Order: sequence, then C-alpha cells, then structure tokens
Amino acid sequence: MSKKNQIKGRNDGLVAENRRSRFDYHVEDTLETGIVLEGSEVKSLRNGKANIAEAYAAVENGELWLVNADFPPYEGANQFNHEPKRRRKLLASKREISRLSQQVDRAGRTIVPLKLYFNERGIAKLLVGVATGKRAPDKREVQKKRDWQRDKARILKEN
Repeated sequence: MSKKNQIKGRNDGLVAENRRSRFDYHVEDTLETGIVLEGSEVKSLRNGKANIAEAYAAVENGELWLVNADFPPYEGANQFNHEPKRRRKLLASKREISRLSQQVDRAGRTIVPLKLYFNERGIAKLLVGVATGKRAPDKREVQKKRDWQRDKARILKEN
C-alpha cells in the first residue's frame, strides 16, 4: 500500500471494525460493498476516525443504505465539512441487493456492518454481513469458551 493510501498509524488499511457484531450476531453471509463518500469524509477516514458500532444497513427502494455510522468532521474542511451521522449509500449490484433483501425479509435477520477499510487501490470499502441475533445463552457460551482459551494459554505458558 502506498504511503498516500495508508491510514494514520496502520498499515493494513483498516479504519473501523465492529467487534461487537460477532458477539451479538451469528453472521451467516458477508458482502463487500463500496460506499459513497464526500471529500471531507474520506479525509476523516484516512485519519483513522470512524465509528460503525451502532450502525446498520437497510434496503430501501432497491438501494442499500448505511444508517447511523459516525464519521467525525475533518478539521481542515472548515465550512465545507460533512454531516457526521448522515445516511450513506452503499454500492452493490442489483442482484446482490435483491439477495440481501430476500434474506432480511426472513424472520430475525439484519444487515450489520463488520469492517470499514481501504483496499489495495485506496478505495473505501465496507464489509457487511447478514446476521441473526444471538440469545443470551449463546453469548454466555461464547464468553465461557473465550475465558477457557485464555486460562488454557496462561497454564501452558507457565509450564
């Protein structure tokens, strides 16, 4: 990745990751989409500032939209800055959007953003997933497995 396309402090291009989504949902299918951004939003992302933890994607009138994602204002844009929590259009083919729409129409499914990053060409991409919500016992089981793996690693390290 060229020096120009690197994120401040990162080499892999990752801007934001929704780590909570893997804990709260069973992600069944993923799709890489483009995202329509203004200039000051791209500058803000290049600084590594974005929050997609509370965001979701929705299909409306045959178009895919990212709702409630927070891209903080870019200081250098002054009066030409963007609105931080505006709805942003996601770019995907009509076939992919209709497939997502059909999956969401089934009970209990939603489209959640998983990762926001710049690809090798320096273009902003959003990885979205079709997911079903986990119940509390499933979340506890994941927590138990994580704790056991941590304890196991600690025991093996001591020996």
